[in-house]
Amino acid sequence: MLTLVLTRHGLTDRSLPEQHLGQRIDIGLSEGGRGQAEALGRRLAGVAFERMVASPLLRAQQTAAIIAASLPDHPTAELDRRLAEMDYGAWEGLTYEQIDQAGEAARTAWEVDPATIACPGGESGDDVAVRARSFLVDLIDWHDRRTGTPHERPVLAVAHSSFNRVLVCVATGIPVREYRRRFSQDQANLTVLRFEHGVGPADARILLLNDTAHLRAPGTTPWG
Repeated sequence: MLTLVLTRHGLTDRSLPEQHLGQRIDIGLSEGGRGQAEALGRRLAGVAFERMVASPLLRAQQTAAIIAASLPDHPTAELDRRLAEMDYGAWEGLTYEQIDQAGEAARTAWEVDPATIACPGGESGDDVAVRARSFLVDLIDWHDRRTGTPHERPVLAVAHSSFNRVLVCVATGIPVREYRRRFSQDQANLTVLRFEHGVGPADARILLLNDTAHLRAPGTTPWG
């Protein structure tokens, strides 16, 4: 039984105001982002992951390393380029307001169908889905080749907001064009997918989705 624990990297110094950080600005975590990763590490401290996989972008690598420090045996994350964030092309580093000022019509069209319409000079949701599906196929194949026992084999993956939302669409059979409207992926959240029926990468069961209770102050709602 494969359990995929999915999270997004922590905050960076360019996370606020919200802007498009894809593959072209490779920035590390801010102090707040490191604190978020530490909080998630404490929440996962009792989990013995069979594998850790991370995007090669610095913010994801650093998040993975901080989480690993709290885990049994302190695993080292494998880097997988397929987990990199969507390539935002000409929108890289821009806020929503800046993009609208440069060309509101293009942004509006993309919002309607972010699956087939690519960011200018970058990727579409469908492009990201190809990477996400390939990752899931290989992960399931790795799991199926493990010898014998039916016990849970948890894997932790540290990636990014758009990538994670597209992956959840792929894993649950939801149209990719819905990834922005249907799902959220906050920094250092906890999303858990379980593949237990043996019928491929589009048959996951959602156990947790964008859980950030470990980041919330006592007395507040567990959601943002």
